Parts: sequence; structure tokens; C-alpha cells
Amino acid sequence: MSLLSLALPAIRVYWIGFRVVLHQLLRRLLRPGWPLKPVFPLQNGNVAIVTGGTRGIGYHTVKYLARLGMHVIIVEFLYCDLASMKSIHQFVQAFKAKNYSLHVLINNAAVMLVPERKTEDGFEEHFGINYMGHFLLTNLLLETLKQSGTHSHNARIVTLSSATHYVAELRLNDLQSSCLYSPHGAYAQSKLALVLSAYRLQHLLTAEGSHVTVNVVDPGVVNTDLYQNVCWAAKMVKWMTGWLLLKSPEEGASTSIYAAVSPELEGIGACYLCNEQRTKSADVSYDEELQKRLWTESCRLVGIPDTAP
Repeated sequence: MSLLSLALPAIRVYWIGFRVVLHQLLRRLLRPGWPLKPVFPLQNGNVAIVTGGTRGIGYHTVKYLARLGMHVIIVEFLYCDLASMKSIHQFVQAFKAKNYSLHVLINNAAVMLVPERKTEDGFEEHFGINYMGHFLLTNLLLETLKQSGTHSHNARIVTLSSATHYVAELRLNDLQSSCLYSPHGAYAQSKLALVLSAYRLQHLLTAEGSHVTVNVVDPGVVNTDLYQNVCWAAKMVKWMTGWLLLKSPEEGASTSIYAAVSPELEGIGACYLCNEQRTKSADVSYDEELQKRLWTESCRLVGIPDTAP
């Protein structure tokens, strides 16, 4: 294992982070008053599930959706020691027992740049929490989402990725990063996996005529506790300039909220959204063969059937 092979993922991640921060700063300077707060329609008791909804972006997403009259259920089992396939199955069983409809699922919870360690199920932590947990949760709730969606009001799945997916490499033969562990590479890979999986799921839903849409959100670089594992230099920069360069958690939640309730996205899926606008994700994320292979492998890893053609 060379020092260069360990350093490159970190260089790529910090480079893309710098570019995003610079863009955010220019946008703030050139557009005073940004971001504007749009007015969204009341949700009249529609049900949403938000993972990681007690802090940061998730908290402000939950807060805003509740203000719109949505019944929001916060799921916290995707964090660290509580992340397990068993707990996800238990939650879904309890949720379905209440016979709720489900109009919005927001896959928000994440860890970033953690030391090499595994979840209870043996997954590398970034891959297990950021991707596998949400993959299983989404699939277990999919039938409920399909039943809740209608032609005029689709159910929605919103998945949070990040700009780091642009510099990620997906290693299908080493998804657990066991051959070469880099926290930066593992984090970026998990975020690319989320984009690939979201596009594949939208393809499958569209093919069967389901009234469910799947979109991916890039919240930007946001001033939250997610950065507790970055290098000391980055922590110092964040401490000194975060108020200017980074989005606040409330600003970071704006695109998640837009994806969840905006009438502009009614019936529209497979979009990569940043700053409440559709933009292009990484070229590799549109590789349909890679999407299929990741989907099949993900089904195998969580123990659910792959019924896709």
C-alpha cells in the first residue's frame, strides 16, 4: 500500500470540497439574500420518514415538513452502533403494523471520514450506514410507497448524496474497502453508490408504472457535526470561516425539502438536485450496467431477492 494510493482519495475529496465552497461563496456574494425561502403547499397530514432527523440537515428538514402539516417519523437507528439490518427490519414491521401510508422517504443519515471499522452486520461503516442501511430501508418500504402514490400525487424517495461522488471510484470487487482503506475514498464511494442505486430504482419503478419518484440531493458543504473527523487544518478553517463559506444546516436542508414537496417535481424522478436545481451528476453514475451490477450485489448483501429484469 503506497502513500500515494492513500493520499489521492483525500486530495480528490478536499479538492471537490474546495470547489463547492468557492461556488457557495460566489453565489452568496453575487446574489444577496440567497437562498430565498420558497412557499410550498401544505401537506395535510401526509406521512414522511426522515433518517437522521434529530440533528443538522435532517433536523431542519423535519422541522420544515412538520410546519407544512406533514406527519414526520424520525428514524435514528442508522447511526453507528445501532446500525443493523435487524433493527431496520424491526422498524419497518412496526411501521407497517400501524397501517400508515407513506408519501415521502428521505434517506438523510450519514457518517463521514470515520476510522476503519465495521457495523454490526460486518459492513464497512460508510458503506453500511450511508448506503446499505438506506438501500434495505427503501426496499422494505417500497410496497407501501407504491400503494401511497397516485397518478396526481406520486410518493417520493429523496436520497442525500454529496459532491464527493464526482471523485469517487466504485470497486464492486471491494465494496467494503478491505484491500485499501481510505476514509475519504470509502465515504465518496458510499455517496456514488447512492446515486447509482437511485437511478436504477427509478428505472425499475418507471418500467412497472409505479407512482413513485426517486431523486438525489446534493446539500452542499454545510456547517454540521458531520465534519468532526476531518483533518485539523480543515477543522481550523471551518471554525474560522464556516459562517461565511459554509451553508447553515437550515440552508443545507432546502434542497431536501424542495425534492420532498415541490410541485415542480411532481412525477419527475432520476434527477440530481443541487441548490433546488437539476444538474448533472458524475458521468459514471449514468452507467446502466454498473447500476444493475451494484443493485444485484446490494440485494445479495442485505438478503432480499433481486426481481429486476
